[in-house]
Amino acid sequence: MSQKRKRGERRKAIYIFPNLFTTMSLFFGFYAIMCAIQGRFSLSAGLILVATVMDGLDGTVARMTNTTSRFGVEYDSLCDLLSFCAAPSVLVYLWALTPHNLHFSFLPSPDDRSLGFGLIAAFIFLACGSLRLARFNVSAGHRDPGFFQGLPTTAAAGIVSAAVLWHHRLPGQIVRPSGLLVLAFVIVLAFLMVSNLDFLSLKNKIFTKNNHPFETLVVIVIVLASLIIKAKTLLLPLSFVYLALAPIITVVRRLRRGGAEPPAAPHDQEAEPRDGAT
Repeated sequence: MSQKRKRGERRKAIYIFPNLFTTMSLFFGFYAIMCAIQGRFSLSAGLILVATVMDGLDGTVARMTNTTSRFGVEYDSLCDLLSFCAAPSVLVYLWALTPHNLHFSFLPSPDDRSLGFGLIAAFIFLACGSLRLARFNVSAGHRDPGFFQGLPTTAAAGIVSAAVLWHHRLPGQIVRPSGLLVLAFVIVLAFLMVSNLDFLSLKNKIFTKNNHPFETLVVIVIVLASLIIKAKTLLLPLSFVYLALAPIITVVRRLRRGGAEPPAAPHDQEAEPRDGAT
């Protein structure tokens, strides 16, 4: 009886392990909001990027230890809502979309700057990210796991962070960001999240179809860590490449299947949302 109890306790500990990474992702997302409120925009952007790494690890660990669960799926989505929808929305608004940064020459008076265009844009990003998470959970198991329908929330949050870090890449830079440019950029990212474009996933067979899955995971983590270290100069250009590939991938995939819907993916529906890019 004691042996069974010990095995049960070990099993519970294993199930808790991937959720620890999810909790760390939640913590970094929450901390990013606090830093954005304090005006520490570069640190806030960096924390969101760290949260994306934690989010990628939780699903990977869950699959490697065979500990996927419905609780983990729901917990992961709730944490993603804060870390990759709310946190970047707050960051981008306080950084570049406040009435002080937005100037519309076509408005009749300076007082009209407080109409809240930036607030609306930040909310659109938050709302579209939430819709993206809900659609992803509902459609789990019905699409090719190697591709995402719509821009993942983790990628959108990472691109927002990359833009902030790019702006602060030079020491002592005090140039105010272009509110209008950031406004348009945020709205584009928001609608890409709810679009039908196909975006490449790290679960694509290009990355996973090999005989060394653990070594591949280590390499991916090292690459992600390197990108975070050099995020101020490398991440934004690479983000634009990722965005530019989406229309090409979409057209090629549509042509290959003759416009038909993709077959249901042969994988566990409950495990799908824990892939690190919902």
